[in-house]
Amino acid sequence: MNSRNRHTATAAGFVLAIFMLLAAGPASSQPSYQIDQTIRHLIAYVSGSDLRFVRNATVYTQSEAAAHMEKKYRHFLDDIETAEDFIELCATKSLLSGKPYLVIDRQGNESRTSDWLKAELAAWQARNR
Repeated sequence: MNSRNRHTATAAGFVLAIFMLLAAGPASSQPSYQIDQTIRHLIAYVSGSDLRFVRNATVYTQSEAAAHMEKKYRHFLDDIETAEDFIELCATKSLLSGKPYLVIDRQGNESRTSDWLKAELAAWQARNR
C-alpha cells in the first residue's frame, strides 16, 4: 500500500471511529432538568422540615439529612432517571447496614423516610401539572 492510500485509509478509519462514538451517545444517563429540579425540591423539603432523621440508629438534623441525600444523589447520579429512583437510591435505606431511614415528627411518631418523601413527591407533581 502506498503512502497516499495508507493516509486515506487512516483518515477514513478515524472518521468512522468518531462517527461511531457520536452515534452511540453518552455512556451514562442523568436525570433531565425537570427531574433534577424535582429532586432538588425534595432535598430542600428535607432541609426545611421540622423532623428528625434516623440513619443507622443515629438521629440527625434535617440539614444533616439533606446533606447526606445530596451526597448520595451525586454518587448515584448516573443511575437516577426519575425522582422515584432518587428516593429509592438516596432516601430509603443505608448502604452499609441495609436499615431503613426513618423520620420522627414532633409527637415522636416514626415513619419511613421513603414513604414521607413519596407523599411529598405526589403532592409536588399534583401542584406542578
